[in-house]
Amino acid sequence: MPDFAAFQTLRHALLPHPATPAPMVGAIDADIATLADGSLAFRYRLRGDMARLRMPAAAAPERGDLLWQHTCFEAFVGRAGDAGYREFNFSPSGRWAAYDFGAYRQRLADPTLAALRITMRTTDGRLELEAVVPLPSLPFVADGEAWEIGLTAVVEAVNTVNDGLSYWALRHSAPRPDFHLRDGFALRHPCRSFPE
Repeated sequence: MPDFAAFQTLRHALLPHPATPAPMVGAIDADIATLADGSLAFRYRLRGDMARLRMPAAAAPERGDLLWQHTCFEAFVGRAGDAGYREFNFSPSGRWAAYDFGAYRQRLADPTLAALRITMRTTDGRLELEAVVPLPSLPFVADGEAWEIGLTAVVEAVNTVNDGLSYWALRHSAPRPDFHLRDGFALRHPCRSFPE
């Protein structure tokens, strides 16, 4: 996995949607790094009461569906000025998914992508997940242009009054959680190519 210390990255705090609080989660933050080959590396850190969080079981590192129905980290990536975007799901199980949309929730055929790399580590009170998305798997953006990115997470809790899901994002702008709203794509990240 990439050494994030080698890149200039900023931690971005994810906020729980007010309709889905999760007191067993202390904090979730995320950052992005551009690798030498132009790939994007995403890192998510969750701190909380791990005994009260439900994590999917380890699985083969392959494409899967409905990953967002359980604890899952996500990135929504679109080209600035374009209504289309690609949703990536990174499961702690090691599975991943990608979905294309032509505009808000207008699903297109699923993209054919090379496998994504996901690594997860847990310690007492902390989970860290890193995912690398190769440049060809990202929506096309010319060198020097920018992606608009939404960083999100779904957290499944246990031992609560209402076992359920909590939704986290950089920004929430609707009464119910909705990661597809474009104003939630709150980060602009430049596409950079590097000399050989």
